[in-house]
Amino acid sequence: MSEILTIDYQSSELGLKLTQSLKNTGFAVIKNHPIDKMLISSIYDDWKSFFNSNSKNNYLFHKVKQDGYFPFMSENAKGSKIKDLKEFYHIYDWGRYPIEISDKTSILIKEFKNMAKHLLSEINLNSPLDIKSKFSIPLDTMIDKSAQNLLRVIHYPPLNNNENLESIRAGAHEDINLITLLVAGSQPGLQVLKKDNTWMDVSTSKDYIVINVGDMLQECSGGYYPSTTHRVINPSQNKDISRYSMPFFVHARDDVVLSKKYTAKSYLEERLREIGLK
Repeated sequence: MSEILTIDYQSSELGLKLTQSLKNTGFAVIKNHPIDKMLISSIYDDWKSFFNSNSKNNYLFHKVKQDGYFPFMSENAKGSKIKDLKEFYHIYDWGRYPIEISDKTSILIKEFKNMAKHLLSEINLNSPLDIKSKFSIPLDTMIDKSAQNLLRVIHYPPLNNNENLESIRAGAHEDINLITLLVAGSQPGLQVLKKDNTWMDVSTSKDYIVINVGDMLQECSGGYYPSTTHRVINPSQNKDISRYSMPFFVHARDDVVLSKKYTAKSYLEERLREIGLK
């Protein structure tokens, strides 16, 4: 696997380097971005309190709508029967927003949307003509009025040494959506599978945002942009410390045609069944 590039969001070469890194690795790291790290830190504090309270159980997830709180060990990676060691909350524009959570999370979502729009525009602009011709509409317009854009706030609880020996915080998987934006987790653990089938740590500063290709972008680009397998491993040290993470999954609108085989809606529903959430 080539090196995952760290790219200046304000650089005139953003699109060129972004498409290069995503094509070669499925990942890129963005620095000098507009999202305030103090905002991110404050949001983590909000959600730490929420996950440590019983009020989270007032928002149990809706099986069809997929919003709300998903209790510990609700989800498994595609093709695995072993549940991940995590609990999480899904926030959609139309979904339930906990009254215990400040409006800072909604501010972050708006900033993520703006950033996603810009990054997808750069990917579209800098993709080769033969790849661009595969897109049914420009990438940045695929997310306009999408009801599926999703902030997932994840809590990986401390380990207690009673876990299944094969269980990890997030099993090896690929993301379903177009792209994912990920602020730095509160603890290390994110790894990417290289082409030689070895795992590489994704080191992220709190000043950085990671972007990775999802299955939908892989599908609509005919495989040009690879949806790279990644996971979150259990810590070898500090096992008694929780890990928090906030990926923003950028989804195409339901009616967007990804390929001859799939619309965004049909693709999403197939994958949700595969990972045990439907």
